[in-house]
Amino acid sequence: MNPTSPVLVPKPAWLNLPTAITLLRLGGIPWILLGLGLGSPLGEGLALWAFLLAAATDWLDGHLARRYGLVTDVGKVLDPLVDKLLVLAPLLGLLELRRIPAWGVFLLVGRELVIAGWRANQSQIRGANHWGKAKTVAQILAIALLILNWPIGIPCFWVAVALTLISGLAYLYTDHAASDASAGFAKERTPA
Repeated sequence: MNPTSPVLVPKPAWLNLPTAITLLRLGGIPWILLGLGLGSPLGEGLALWAFLLAAATDWLDGHLARRYGLVTDVGKVLDPLVDKLLVLAPLLGLLELRRIPAWGVFLLVGRELVIAGWRANQSQIRGANHWGKAKTVAQILAIALLILNWPIGIPCFWVAVALTLISGLAYLYTDHAASDASAGFAKERTPA
């Protein structure tokens, strides 16, 4: 082996363009918090654009992963985790600005922790269902309107809270039903 030749290290299978975009989405969080922390129209504009740009990349990474067959288990875990952080950051900033009540934020965060804990104990990682996607759209819309401090932001926030709770219950119900069905199938296949 030539001592001056570079050693090529194979790239991990999970490190692909969609996962890189997911990780880049984290870069929007400091800008969102900085913008909201400034407490000025310019700061709110910065927070809004950073949030919307980061939210748009959520659609992009999922689209690329599905279209080019780059869906990985790491991506299935990392994407929703980054999504939660992207929603939590502006909610905390909006909470500090007293634009939303703490108990509404608690319901959102509580649901996310319950689902994250549930997912951690599952052998197979499932993607979001239609309720989860509706919840995400409602949260993005509500946060954007709240950053703008438009009055319609509060009703949209409560719709997002309701969809967040409904999607969590739907996820647990369908996951539990799928677990029961697969357990029943395994019992049928096991010789007595």
